[in-house]
Amino acid sequence: QVQLVESGGGLVQAGGSLRLSCAASGITFSIYAMGWYRQAPGNQRELVALIGSSGHTVYADSVKGRFTIARDNTKNTVYLQMNSLEPMDTAVYYCNTRVLGTSYWGQGTQVTVSS
Repeated sequence: QVQLVESGGGLVQAGGSLRLSCAASGITFSIYAMGWYRQAPGNQRELVALIGSSGHTVYADSVKGRFTIARDNTKNTVYLQMNSLEPMDTAVYYCNTRVLGTSYWGQGTQVTVSS
């Protein structure tokens, strides 16, 4: 059974930093791409960053230069380092992977950035 468990969210002032973690189980972690998505109230869920099995990364334009996605295959964990946070980054952040055509999501972690 695939499980994704996020942690690391919280309340931070604008300009601050947070690091999110997502621990995966039930999959051969190293062979799958992992992603971070976010959803703000009233908005659709949107891609924040992706990291492939090879380490190739993709970022949403809104977070380029501020956020960094990384993975540790020895810990089955993907991270999202978020720097220079802005109020517009306030959202629930979700970890995601797709295994054999099925998309799996974590429970989400709230990130709130105050101005």
